[in-house]
Amino acid sequence: MTEFKEETMLVNPVVIPGSGTRSWTVLGDDDVPVVPVDRFLAYLTDIGRSPNTVKAYAHDLKNYWEFISFRSLDWREARLEDIGEFVAWLQLPPAGRSGAVAVLPSVTAEVAASTVNRKLAAVSAFYAHQARNGAGVGDLLAVWRTGGRGGWKPFLHHVSKGKPYRGRAISLKAPKKLPRMKIIGRRSKIRSASRGASLT
Repeated sequence: MTEFKEETMLVNPVVIPGSGTRSWTVLGDDDVPVVPVDRFLAYLTDIGRSPNTVKAYAHDLKNYWEFISFRSLDWREARLEDIGEFVAWLQLPPAGRSGAVAVLPSVTAEVAASTVNRKLAAVSAFYAHQARNGAGVGDLLAVWRTGGRGGWKPFLHHVSKGKPYRGRAISLKAPKKLPRMKIIGRRSKIRSASRGASLT
């Protein structure tokens, strides 16, 4: 029988001493900042990322750390297959994530595909930052692709045509949302504009 421990990781706001800049950190089960995540979030703050972006990445990395803690994985040893399981884990309801209850296949996903993709982007950026700083991690969420026809092309693609570039190996297809239209009040604006035009 597998024992399930309750995870109590938290995302907390912090103020950088001296500058007074607001940032975010992830606290582990022991109420101590998770050092690799804390350094990455501090880096994002230092380069001027929006506090909302830093907060979102903190929550995304908190989810990732809960997953690898639940699986007893070291973040440096995670494989692409583990990231695939992370995607499936994200789509479970909270009780299913902890293993406390069995989840039926008919249960709808807990988070939208676009949210999963944002969380994958945060994890990918975290690993890229760690690799740039000499941590022993591979290009976990990146693959080398050659430029092809259509679609997005990286900056200065014309200089490196046919050479490989990095792209995320895992992403979910997110449905495209139509823009919202505000109809309420629009008629009154049209009426008041037409009344103003008739008076002049």
